[in-house]
Amino acid sequence: MNINDKPLIDSHCHLDRLNLDGYSDGIEGVIARAEQQGVNRMLCVGIDAENSETCLEIATKYPQVVASVGIHPLSVKGKDDRFDLIEKMASSNRIVAIGETGLDFFYDKENHACQQESFVHHLELARKLQKPVIVHTRDARTETIELIKAHGCRDSAGVLHCFTEDIVMAKQALELNYYISISGIITFNNAEALRDVVKQLPLDRLLIETDSPYLAPVPHRGKPNEPQYVRLVAEYIAKLLDISTEELARKTTENFYRLFGRV
Repeated sequence: MNINDKPLIDSHCHLDRLNLDGYSDGIEGVIARAEQQGVNRMLCVGIDAENSETCLEIATKYPQVVASVGIHPLSVKGKDDRFDLIEKMASSNRIVAIGETGLDFFYDKENHACQQESFVHHLELARKLQKPVIVHTRDARTETIELIKAHGCRDSAGVLHCFTEDIVMAKQALELNYYISISGIITFNNAEALRDVVKQLPLDRLLIETDSPYLAPVPHRGKPNEPQYVRLVAEYIAKLLDISTEELARKTTENFYRLFGRV
């Protein structure tokens, strides 16, 4: 059976961040190449107020694309982070999730209080709208889980995207009804610890993503990433778990629609 017989979904990409200078067909070509690889749905993720508006515009124009709106923790510059714009866009039926939000204490050593305040705002908005949350977390395991427990909603839940943390955090997230999304990092030579984590995850809580245009999987590492390469992520994880790519595609697609039920 060919992988194109089973649809794949790129559960996290940034189509507006792709450098399209070398492409004559623009985003249409990116989507077409993804569809040729069996990828029939893409979630374009917002990382600040202005970019979230662009993500919504893309999702409105292209039926293969849905979007989220949010302010990435590294985009939070202070208390005035234009969250009012996120709230205005969040109720659109093309917006299936709130985020990318979360905590990043690895790159930002000082702005922790503002990051946490912003994260809480996202979690509370998601609970109000009953939409899942897309969470970025790095070097903030305890704080991330504590804030989800205190302010999140178990019913709509969310996903820890581009997961690179340990199995302890993964299990804590699973207990909160969250999903775990794996990117092309899984194919990197130095990702053995992540591979060990993925082997322990329940298949019904797994999502796959590209985080395009970043983190292209092997053999494209270091080059611009595209949603079409989520197929390579799927193939790699399927081999790692000793299941067929078709089974991996089917399960992650089911998981996507279970979590992002407004698609």
